[in-house]
Amino acid sequence: MARAIEGSPARVKTLIQSDVPGATLFRRGKVRDVYEAGGDRLVIVASDRLSAFDVVLPTPIPDKGRVLTEISTFWFDRTERVVPNHLVSTNIDDLPAVFREVPELDGRAVLVKRCERIDVECVARGYIAGSGWTEYKALGTVASEALPKGLQESQRLDEPIFTPATKAVTGHDVNISRAQLASLVGTELAKQLEETTLELYRKAHAYALGRGLILADTKFEFGFYDGKLTLIDEALTPDSSRYWDAATYKPAGSPPSYDKQYVRDFLTESGWNKEPPGPALPPEVVAGTSQRYRECYAKLTGEEWFG
Repeated sequence: MARAIEGSPARVKTLIQSDVPGATLFRRGKVRDVYEAGGDRLVIVASDRLSAFDVVLPTPIPDKGRVLTEISTFWFDRTERVVPNHLVSTNIDDLPAVFREVPELDGRAVLVKRCERIDVECVARGYIAGSGWTEYKALGTVASEALPKGLQESQRLDEPIFTPATKAVTGHDVNISRAQLASLVGTELAKQLEETTLELYRKAHAYALGRGLILADTKFEFGFYDGKLTLIDEALTPDSSRYWDAATYKPAGSPPSYDKQYVRDFLTESGWNKEPPGPALPPEVVAGTSQRYRECYAKLTGEEWFG
């Protein structure tokens, strides 16, 4: 059965790694376990593993996988007019029988279309923060694209920018320029990825702002299903996005966030060299991170977390 700690079998609080007897593991990523589900279907299980600086940490975050699943589902529904997505069902009863026999997967496992993945992360930045701010301070660029001089940390950009990166299953993702992206996937697809990414960001930013959150940046993954560009993996979660409180936001600093920046800040202050293995997280950081994820869900959806 699924290896887990804490909580009841039906609504386990912390799932480190899934193990489904009788199912074929397709891929185990930094956070998600992917299984074959027959034909052109896969089952994706969101664990409570946390990666920071592209390293999976040894300490899980309670409820994280379930929150990610709920937020992704919320955004898939809201963005399907922009681009189709891979989601088929979030109902565990729609999964093959071997998955229904593992109740710990309820709320974490989704049935999706098997897509031909494009091995690129598509990042949209509306504000200059994180690794973008680090590069800008050193070179005046983000993803090799020049930006105006004199920007402050966390400042809103005149227009959101597209900054792609290579996709790594393990190890560090690498930022690439738009020209490098075009050489990897072709000019036409590179343009489609950029336009779709920025349209998704603009729509999500406007919605989040109405809910009291600033979507500073986010990353998407895409694939092809039946020849059509399709949004895959996750959508606008605290794992893949940077969310700030709109009421307290001001540039010239790093605003409090509803995502894993809290963990990144702790790790940076700890002196860790950002190479494997990652350090264990203290209980107060674990609790604070879990709370931020639940608050992000509540702010976006207008509903209190039900777990």
